[in-house]
Amino acid sequence: MEAAVLIEKHGTVVSPKGFKADGVHCGLRYSKKDLGVILSEVPASAAAVYTQSHFQAAPLKVTQESMAAGRKIQAIAVNSGNANACTGDQGIEHAYKMRRACAEQFGIREELTAVASTGVIGERLAIEKVLRGMTLLHPSSCEDGSESFERSILTTDTGVKHAGARLSIDGKEVWIGGAAKGSGMIHPNMATMLGFITTDAAIEAEHLQEALSEVTDVTFNQITVDGETSTNDMVMVLANGLAGNAPLTPEHKEWNHFKDGLKEVCKELAKQIAKDGEGATKLIEVQVTGGASVQEAREAAKKVVGSSLVKTAVFGEDANWGRIIGALGHSRSAMNPGQTEVWLGEHCLFREGEPQHYKEEEAAGYLKNQTIVIRVNLAAGDAEATAWGCDLTYDYVKINASYRT
Repeated sequence: MEAAVLIEKHGTVVSPKGFKADGVHCGLRYSKKDLGVILSEVPASAAAVYTQSHFQAAPLKVTQESMAAGRKIQAIAVNSGNANACTGDQGIEHAYKMRRACAEQFGIREELTAVASTGVIGERLAIEKVLRGMTLLHPSSCEDGSESFERSILTTDTGVKHAGARLSIDGKEVWIGGAAKGSGMIHPNMATMLGFITTDAAIEAEHLQEALSEVTDVTFNQITVDGETSTNDMVMVLANGLAGNAPLTPEHKEWNHFKDGLKEVCKELAKQIAKDGEGATKLIEVQVTGGASVQEAREAAKKVVGSSLVKTAVFGEDANWGRIIGALGHSRSAMNPGQTEVWLGEHCLFREGEPQHYKEEEAAGYLKNQTIVIRVNLAAGDAEATAWGCDLTYDYVKINASYRT
């Protein structure tokens, strides 16, 4: 029997062997840290997933060029405060300069460097500030280094997001650590979210990509805040092999164990992003069973958690299960309406085509919790899926009505 994956709430991107991080204020934002870096002691196998937007930002294009050079990355430089998106040829030039400055600062080849940006779309990046800031970065493997990095990548987030997992592979201790940012414009296939995951496991890039793509489908691609996808979204994983295990492949006896660890870290980061939706007061988790396929179960879960009417009902602490039925009603997922069930926590609200007897005040009382679980049985098969989101509040409108001003 495989050993359990030990979730480490205080795990970070520097928990795995050989990783360092830092974050500084370079002047893109008024006073907050806005430039960060993750650095591996050695070139690491790399895998990434990117936004599906037609308007991919300049940093993503430059990073994809680095990845194509050999699927090895040693440093990731990230700025907040400016997305460097929809900025034409100059934006590409600035992303190259950012990559070059990072490589020079840490004495590595440019093609071993990835770059990412987040912030306002359509404004020129103040590249001179970034270049000066790069010289201030001094990564360390201590907690202060990881926290500085976590803060440097935030935009409208209310707090840092990190997660970790510890497991044993081939008798070697292996760590997986992650950091993320994301609060608004969250509706993956990838969303305004960035995720950075490190591990000291030994694994070739092609197998790491296989694991990340599979895990992303059930974690980051199952969150939604506002139904909007951004231009800069990316999740990148670096694996430097310093744990000393035999290289992981799908044939390795502990392959699924590693994927479970990666999944847990990604799921925890995804839930933190959903919970920190702009202006949010509650995390909503929608658990769907009885799907005709996994894909259809996923779609139904996201349809419910993404419904503005469901989100506002949760914010108003109104157990209006009709909002859930309304969202399911125009889902493309197969369901048996006469046998579909809707639960709010432990309260069954709808079953066999009609309302169930429940105490309104108890259901409303449940909605006062910070985490709300909605369970739906589609009665069309055996597939299951979960999605995460948040409530929709007055503050969401305030934050986004004045995002640039």
